[in-house]
Amino acid sequence: MDVMGDKATLFETGRFVHPSGPEEVGEVAEDAAEEVRQRLAAESGDVEAMSVLGAMLLRRGDLDGAEPHLRAATAAGDRAAANNLGVLLHQRGYADEAAGWWRIAAVAGSAAAAHALGRHHRERGDEPAAEYWLRQAAEQGHALGAYALADLLEHRGEAGAERWMRAAAERGHREAAYRLARALDRKAAPEGGTGADDGVVATEETEQWYRQAAARGHRRAALHLGAILEKRGELKEAGRWYLTAAKDGEARAACALGFLLRDAGDTESAAVWWLRAAQDGDGNAANALGALHAERGEPQTAERWYRAAMDAGDDNGAYNLGLLCAEQGRTAQAEQWYRRAAYAGHREAANALAILLLQVGDTAGAEPWFSKAAEAGSVDAAFNLGILFAGRGEETVALRWYERAAAAGHTEAALQVGIARLRDGDEQEAERHLRCAAGCGSAEAAYRLATVLDARRPPEPAHELGESVHEKSECEEWYERAASQGHRRAQVRVGMLAAARGDVVEAARWYREAAEAGSRNGAFNLGLLLAREGSEPEAAVWWTRAADAGHGRAALRLALVYARRGELAEGQRWADRAVSLGPVEVAERAARLRDALRQELSA
Repeated sequence: MDVMGDKATLFETGRFVHPSGPEEVGEVAEDAAEEVRQRLAAESGDVEAMSVLGAMLLRRGDLDGAEPHLRAATAAGDRAAANNLGVLLHQRGYADEAAGWWRIAAVAGSAAAAHALGRHHRERGDEPAAEYWLRQAAEQGHALGAYALADLLEHRGEAGAERWMRAAAERGHREAAYRLARALDRKAAPEGGTGADDGVVATEETEQWYRQAAARGHRRAALHLGAILEKRGELKEAGRWYLTAAKDGEARAACALGFLLRDAGDTESAAVWWLRAAQDGDGNAANALGALHAERGEPQTAERWYRAAMDAGDDNGAYNLGLLCAEQGRTAQAEQWYRRAAYAGHREAANALAILLLQVGDTAGAEPWFSKAAEAGSVDAAFNLGILFAGRGEETVALRWYERAAAAGHTEAALQVGIARLRDGDEQEAERHLRCAAGCGSAEAAYRLATVLDARRPPEPAHELGESVHEKSECEEWYERAASQGHRRAQVRVGMLAAARGDVVEAARWYREAAEAGSRNGAFNLGLLLAREGSEPEAAVWWTRAADAGHGRAALRLALVYARRGELAEGQRWADRAVSLGPVEVAERAARLRDALRQELSA
């Protein structure tokens, strides 16, 4: 007998696989021998052998050979044969006759037949009959019956769906395990979310079911398991599951694997997986390829992939095209693509469109797009609305939008709220917002927070022997943080605090840094420090820089320097400059000096 393929492969895939190794050849030989034994027993009238032989031939696809054996066994009362006869007739297209044999087998206690009969009734729209027979199969422990019953109950929105889905999953049904995990995900998700995809941390049970389904070859379960592991920081295992799913044709897994590889520094491998995913219609992967080519200075290729993303239904494609055109100065086209994405509900595109309109002076056109983006959850748009209303002098409305953006974590918005609360005298609220902004890296917020804390700072205690004791206060720490970020006023203040401690070197360093960045106070204070150390010529250089930038005291110092040197005309010129710059007390002193120098010159 010519036996082709082992029964496990045949049953699972419906295709014949030729043996390729010694083990497979052995299995085929064993199956052939078993078939001969069963055939001999069947010919001698053994009912069980008839049933087994019929099932073997049915699995092999030999319907004509299987049918007489199954009919004979069925006539003798074998319920498994009745079920398989139903399968054979169903394959031949005789669904009603198949259902009749399934009913006979199901009544006799065949769970497989009850499942098949339940499926038959559901396909014909008879849901009550379908539920009855599927429940019979499920209650007998039939995994497929439990899954089909759960699917029916879930479709009708009835209770019990999860119970039967769990029962099927516990019996090894991979789709049931996946769907149970998804249901648990949805339960854990906030309103409007979809579970783990929205950043919700999966429960241990959810992960267990994804893992079970993935281990049995469920590619979407492998994708979700990879996402859970990636969020948890277990990138190596996440990559393995993404790879498994991607190889099975899951485009989203190929895309996610690409991002994982890019973050690991392997851009070339990332591009390979993005290409594979994009060719399978994944818009996110197409966008990633577009961004990659844009970074490489290949705008035409980038544009092609952004268009592919758009064709795949990803609105980010239109938004990214808008960004690309804006970078190239193609404003009209940028507006076109921003509008397309914004009309599709892309909130950042709406914000970008509003900014573009604002840049060309269309404030009236910008405002509704800012509002639309902000209402859709764009934090930047909420902040921009604050700027827009503040520019019109509508401070109350501006503050409301700043507060909304600040609540969502916008650093600059928190700074603006802090400034507004300081202006209103609400120091406690001001401090809270300034701390938020400063903690997120705002140098201006760190400086303003330091000034608030500085105003509360009590006088420094003195050592019992009269020596000054200095411990760095919190306000100094914030000043230093702002100074290290390049905040010029903070640098001057840190220099002043260092000078007060007698640390001339540290003070000079901070004054110089501020002065070189354009701070006139830094230049003036550096000049004072140098003059005290006996370096008046160098001090004059920094005072000149400060005076040229509009510092009245620096101009007065220069007038005194030149007066002492006997350069009366130059002294008078700087005294005139000090009078014009002020403040009042400086102007008065400079006026007296100028008059004295004028008399000296005219004597």
